[in-house]
Formats: sequence, structure tokens, C-alpha cells
Amino acid sequence: MSQKAKTGASALRARLFALCPEREIFLRSGGQVKFLRVSRRAQLTAIAIVSTALIGWGGATISMLANNASVAQERALLAQQGKAVATTANKVADYRKSVEDLAQDLEARQDFMDDLYKTHFGAEDGNAAGADLIGPAKSGEKGKLTAKISMAPEAAPLVRLAQRQRQFAMMLTGAVERRADKAAAAIRSFGLNPDSLTRSAARAQGGPFVPWKGDKGAMTGELEELASALNRMELLERSLLAIPSGQPTTAPMQTSSYGYRRDPFNGHAAFHAGIDFPGRFGQPINAAAGGKISFVGQRQGYGNVVEVEHGNGLMTRYAHLSGFASRVGQTVARGDTIGRMGSTGRSTGTHLHFEVRLNGQAINPRRFLEARQDVLQVQQIAKARFADVGNRG
Repeated sequence: MSQKAKTGASALRARLFALCPEREIFLRSGGQVKFLRVSRRAQLTAIAIVSTALIGWGGATISMLANNASVAQERALLAQQGKAVATTANKVADYRKSVEDLAQDLEARQDFMDDLYKTHFGAEDGNAAGADLIGPAKSGEKGKLTAKISMAPEAAPLVRLAQRQRQFAMMLTGAVERRADKAAAAIRSFGLNPDSLTRSAARAQGGPFVPWKGDKGAMTGELEELASALNRMELLERSLLAIPSGQPTTAPMQTSSYGYRRDPFNGHAAFHAGIDFPGRFGQPINAAAGGKISFVGQRQGYGNVVEVEHGNGLMTRYAHLSGFASRVGQTVARGDTIGRMGSTGRSTGTHLHFEVRLNGQAINPRRFLEARQDVLQVQQIAKARFADVGNRG
């Protein structure tokens, strides 16, 4: 201990001794006098005890005050947390209400789409849900749906709606495939290969690349199958519409058929690449199918000629015309007037020479001009669909 510290301790001791001198207390009782000696040590001990008690009481008081403050703070924090919980509960209630409202709106829309399907395609054996079309759920899909419901029970209506939409997509895919099959059968009835025509149509595509901005996760397997079915139906119906099945003129008779015949000028055996239709001079000649005018002019032996490209390698030729009613590059529809009947070129009289060519090779036009009524009906349905799409666009 340093000298300064020793000096301070001695001074403190001296002060305490000065405050607590030896004391004698005299007591008189019953004529007797007694005295009580209070030593310095006893006084110091009493002071120490009192000081300790005061310090303990003060510490206890301060501790109680601190505890009270802590309790008040905790109560305030609990009250704040209670308000937060109440606010969160209100938000959850609002969320559940919004999910329910959304599910009801989507259910109503799905009901409307189901009704549209029944109106245009008919019910599937009376099964409105179309469960017979979708088959069992894919591996793991049922577990995923159950997990979604377990994690968020309020999302159960949306999950059920997702299942309905999957069913609807499969129903629509089945209807589209049946319609595409009818178009393919109609194309085969003309003696043409639908797969070859659709491959040709698929190659004739283009345009700038615009990345898909939609949610890729939304393209489920059912929607991808539906998109593929719609694309196939689109190509088949466009190919069907390109087939020249319309009558090129109102003349009911054919003076010369496709194939072998005796040449009318020299009598020798010859190949006739088309069908001849007799008629009056100047009678309208109509396009047998929609397409684009690819040639207007004269060809050796044919006289005045109009040729129409219909796509997929199909072309029709109208020959021996007396005049033209179209120009190269013009787009024409089935039944549009493109020329006038005449007797130009190697011709013995007024008539129309009509040819159908596939990839440059002549094929028998009779199969196109004598199409069955059910085939023509399929063509008309496809024509009406594309006309409706064009009007909406």
C-alpha cells in the first residue's frame, strides 16, 4: 500500500474515532443510578449495521424500481406485439377472402368455358368433367397438389380449379384432334397425303424471333399437347382449304376428261392433262380455291392462261381464255372471277381447259371437282373458322 493510501486510511479512522468516542450513559431508576458504557467498537458496529441495512434497503428499492420499469416495458412490448398479431390476422383474413373471391371468379369463367365447349363440340358421353379423357394423374402430380393444400389450406379452391383446367385442356385437345383427323381424312379423299401437305405448310413459316414472355411454368404437359394439337389442326385445315374443290365454271358438262384421248387435230393417241368444260364465249371463269395469281399470259398450245398458286405445291391452270380478270400477285378467294371463257390456243371451240398440278406434275382434277358432300362440309367449317379468326384480327 502506498504512503498516500496509508495516510488517507489513517485520516478516515481518526474521523470515525472522533465521531464515536467512548460514551457513558447514566440511568436513574428507583433511587438508583446506573450507567451504561458504550464503547467505540459497539458504536462503529452499530453504524456499520445501520449503514449496511440502509444500503440493502436502497439496493432493494432500486431493484424494485428497475423491475417495475422492466415489467412496464415488457407489457408495452407485449401490447405492441398483440397489435401486430391482430393486424396480421386481419391481413390473413383479407387474403383468404381475396383467394375465395378469386376462386369464385375463376370457377365462373371455367363454367363458361365448359359451356362453350359443350355448345361447339358436344358433351363427351354425358361426362361434363371429361374425366375419361384425362386418365390418371401423372407421377408425383397428386402428391404435389396435396402438398400445396397442406401448406396453404386456403389455396385448396385454386388447386381444384387447376385440376378442372387440366381436364378442360385434355377435353379440348381431344376435340381438336378429332377435328384435325376429319381434315386429314378429307385431304386423303382427294388422293393427297395430309402428312406431306402439312410438312410443306410447316416449312413455309417465318418471322422475327420474339422471346416468349409468359410464365414457362404455366405451360403444363396438357397445355403443350393442346398447343401441338391446335398447330396440327391449323396446318391440316389450311392445307384442306388450299385444295381446289370449287367448280371453275358453271358449265355442267365435260367434253374431254383427264388422261388418254385421241387428239382432236391429228387423231393420234395423246395425254390430256386436264378436264375441258364447254360454255358460252365470255362466260366467267372462277378460282377453284383461294390462292395467289402466279401467271397471267400466253402459253404454247394453251392460249391465254391464268395460273393460281394455292400453297403446299398445289397449282391450278385455266386455259384457252378470251380475256383476263386478274393480275399477277393478286390474292383471290374460292369463287372469285379470274378470267373469261374463250377458244384461244390449240382449241376447236369455246371451252375451259382446267388443270390441277402438284409440285409441277398434272393430277386428275376429277377427284377434286367430285368431292363428297361431307368433305365439302369439313372444308366449309375450316373456311368459316379462318374467316372468324380474320375478322377478330
